[in-house]
Amino acid sequence: MIDFPIIDELLNEEECANWLETHLHPAGLKCPRCGEVEKRIARHTRYWIAYRCKSCGRYYSLLTDTVFEKTRQPPSKIVMLLRGIAKGESTARLSRELGIGRFRLHELRCQIQQHLANTGPNTPMRDRVLEADELYQNAEETKRPPLQPN
Repeated sequence: MIDFPIIDELLNEEECANWLETHLHPAGLKCPRCGEVEKRIARHTRYWIAYRCKSCGRYYSLLTDTVFEKTRQPPSKIVMLLRGIAKGESTARLSRELGIGRFRLHELRCQIQQHLANTGPNTPMRDRVLEADELYQNAEETKRPPLQPN
């Protein structure tokens, strides 16, 4: 489970960018071509810093080779989007709250979910105990007609 920043920190773009770097690149930000850590700042935009690899010259940023690679959204909106998806909020609601088009948000959500499905563990869990919440337990009950009072 990912712990998201507290709401106060979501208002700070630099804090959100640092959080994204920590979670998108847990081993540290490296050149996507050669894996070199040494880099220099090539360009600094309003929200994002683009780097140039000192070894191979590749131009990259924090979002290179991620689902968000071509987005123009600020770091805070990306973190809020991930937070909303993790909380199970609907695409329509996230679209309204974040001011991102519903179609684009749906595309991002599908890409994130597909990436999670592709990279998630595929081996069975070693636990012998299985827990299910009441939503699954009560889902069967809604298929029967309601009881009639005597």
